[in-house]
Amino acid sequence: MSKKVVEVKSLKVGKYVIIDDEPSKIMNISTSSPGKHGSAKARIEAIGIFDNQKRSIVKPVDAKIEIPIIDKRTAQVLAIMGDDVQLMDLETYETFETPIPEDLKDKIAEGSEVEYITTMGKNKLMRVK
Repeated sequence: MSKKVVEVKSLKVGKYVIIDDEPSKIMNISTSSPGKHGSAKARIEAIGIFDNQKRSIVKPVDAKIEIPIIDKRTAQVLAIMGDDVQLMDLETYETFETPIPEDLKDKIAEGSEVEYITTMGKNKLMRVK
């Protein structure tokens, strides 16, 4: 279980939300005032963590929405294989492969420590320590 349900009004810019089954980082939230017969609506604009796609969704502020549970971890680089890197988690010692982001291609080296996030069965490199 890597997600939980919260109310839309509790979301903040910089936090994460699930839109179209993709965990996304919230870039902007704008709310409209309630009308004569309706409730206030929130427009959430976010960018996907793994695919960098812009997404937006409009929901009533008292509606429920899913947010991903994101786990930040550290790992050691075992091998660099083209556009992918093989990592070993420093807590569980499990090894896995993940793609290297463009901004980290020149900074990453074998034997160095990196921070990565894992959510909904996917991993992403965030920074080199």
